[in-house]
Amino acid sequence: MLITVNDESVDIREGTTVAELIDTLGFPDKGIAVAVDWSVLPRSEWDDVLTAGVKIEVVTAVQGG
Repeated sequence: MLITVNDESVDIREGTTVAELIDTLGFPDKGIAVAVDWSVLPRSEWDDVLTAGVKIEVVTAVQGG
């Protein structure tokens, strides 16, 4: 099943959750925000199963000044 993550096509298995995707792609557990089809997804909903064709954006927090 194909989805888009940060503008790159990614093939995932049916039934993959947001949390599983984040782990599989090696993103850190903390300091990130996830948007699904341009809507920020609260961490409490990361157990939601992804569907074909969704667009995911993962943004990492950066400190600076």
